[in-house]
Amino acid sequence: MITMGDIRRKPFRPKPLLARSPVQTWLDAFVEYSAGECHLAENTVAAYRRDLARFFEWLAGRSIVKLSIRELADYAGWLHKKRLAPASIGRHIVSLKVFFRYLQLEGVMEDNLAELLGSQKLWQRVPKVLSPQQIDRLFQSPSRGDLYWRRDRALLELLYATGCRASEISSLRLRDVHLEEGFCMCRGKGNKERLVPLGAQAADALRAYLRDERPKLAKSASSTADWVLLSYRGRRLRRERIWELLKKYARRVGVPPEVSPHTLRHSFATHMLSGGADLRQVQEMLGHASIATTQIYTHVDPSRLKKVHRKFHPRA
Repeated sequence: MITMGDIRRKPFRPKPLLARSPVQTWLDAFVEYSAGECHLAENTVAAYRRDLARFFEWLAGRSIVKLSIRELADYAGWLHKKRLAPASIGRHIVSLKVFFRYLQLEGVMEDNLAELLGSQKLWQRVPKVLSPQQIDRLFQSPSRGDLYWRRDRALLELLYATGCRASEISSLRLRDVHLEEGFCMCRGKGNKERLVPLGAQAADALRAYLRDERPKLAKSASSTADWVLLSYRGRRLRRERIWELLKKYARRVGVPPEVSPHTLRHSFATHMLSGGADLRQVQEMLGHASIATTQIYTHVDPSRLKKVHRKFHPRA
């Protein structure tokens, strides 16, 4: 996502362009700026476009340069009435702030009232996680009766072992995986690279897939494919397909239907912290730019704080 550091401050130059051009023009310009000048990931740019399309739906004839803070607060309430998840509402608010910042720097508006909206933390919820027992059942779900069960088991193991996002797993290449050394190289938001350890079980599942299934899938490709996870056509396994496969196996073993790849990411972080991992180390493995993002997982398992208190307090 664009940070304030990505946009250089320009002197304010009033431009009454918005009155002559439809608001859609500014969205297109903002998307082009995000992808071209800020070099944001394709998924991030697409998320901005979707969020702002919903904002324009709410705008419905209002003048964007004459909005009051009260009206913008009504937009947040409108999102809530749409039954969006708290995390989604928070992302919509952040998208709006960044878009308004862009309009401000282009001279379309003088003040960015969106900055006065509540922070994302107001809309955050404690993420849901799976128990270790649910994780075990889920990973045993792909069986020999499934067409590409070794690939699917390797996929599930990778998601949980690394805490990576679905898009990061989808983009994993053969040269990024180092099974003997026990780690892989992931590329996250902003194309930032990070090393993520691979556990023994994940490495074994991945090794079996690479040995017994991937060569057959690669033969279906029209060109040499170096993606780790391949579709039945030998192409990169899309993140949408990763969602579908996870939900398929979750239904099979009775895991809550709202499970997603991010649920395994949440579970990874929560179980690591519950086991005594340092918050900074978990932050690095998740690829969070700010430790404040990682701190939400300290609230998921209250027993962790009790363990720390008993271990270190002299009168515990």
